[in-house]
Amino acid sequence: MKKVNNIAVLTSGGDAPGMNAAIRAVVRTGLYHHLNVFGVMYGYKGMLTGEIFPMESKSVANIIQRGGTVLKTARCKEFYEADGRKKAYENLKKFGIDGLVVIGGDGSFKGAQKFSQEFDIPCIGLPGTIDKDIAGSDFTIGFDTAVNTAVEAIDKIRDTADAHDRLFIIEVMGRDAGYIALHSGIATGAEHILMPERKTDIDDVINDLMANERRQKMVNLIVVAEGDEFGGANEVARHVKERMPQLDTRVCILGHIQRGGSPTCIDRLIASRMGYAAVDALMEGTHNVMIGIVNNKIQYTPLDKAVKAKQKIDPEWFKIVKILAS
Repeated sequence: MKKVNNIAVLTSGGDAPGMNAAIRAVVRTGLYHHLNVFGVMYGYKGMLTGEIFPMESKSVANIIQRGGTVLKTARCKEFYEADGRKKAYENLKKFGIDGLVVIGGDGSFKGAQKFSQEFDIPCIGLPGTIDKDIAGSDFTIGFDTAVNTAVEAIDKIRDTADAHDRLFIIEVMGRDAGYIALHSGIATGAEHILMPERKTDIDDVINDLMANERRQKMVNLIVVAEGDEFGGANEVARHVKERMPQLDTRVCILGHIQRGGSPTCIDRLIASRMGYAAVDALMEGTHNVMIGIVNNKIQYTPLDKAVKAKQKIDPEWFKIVKILAS
């Protein structure tokens, strides 16, 4: 087993609440085990530009409650190229780094997997994405906070919808996965939840709205994931207005508000636990895996499987939505 002495941590892809808690856990666990810990600014871009610096315990003081990421994040097309990854490797070797913790989504894991295959630096992935679209963990860092932000916003929208007897079509994040839409929609009593995992039948939506109107149920909420095949909230609203012009229909797109804010207790806990487990994995020689939590236990998933596999949504959820909205 190759001994790890110097580890680095970075955040990559879209930011997610709880990333700072994960950084803090990696740094302090590494220092506890007498490892040298380095931070990489701006994700893979920082590996190419050499923005790498040593981290101490005080480097991560007072960050567990903060959203975003103190290490920043950025897209890096150059890392997709072999020459770019070679340059990144050379920069890591200047600091003697022999282990890497990558906090991000499936795109970040693809980069880590490729990098680790080409060079002798083991990588550990932590699932940091609000979309919860990576298999191998019941939750991802940032999902719980994003859902609670959406729920709080939708609750407020329902208040004004009720005052005016309006239909609100609310778009939440989720380009490739509809978990934010599903969870926030059920939690706020939405009549319909539209998401990428299920084909949208606009006729079914219209028929339900007509039935609600006949029984004088005038306040309706439709929650739409941005990646829904039908084209998002504005496109749904266009069809509704064409066929039911008498309805007072409004669209609200929540957007990047879902990425920000102080992480919830759950996100801080899972991020701390995953960060701790990432250092343990490097020290025990378990390499090139993603750290997940399944049934409240730490689980390792090979990076290639975490990259390729997506969470599957149980059809029972759609039945629950239909019944509870009736």
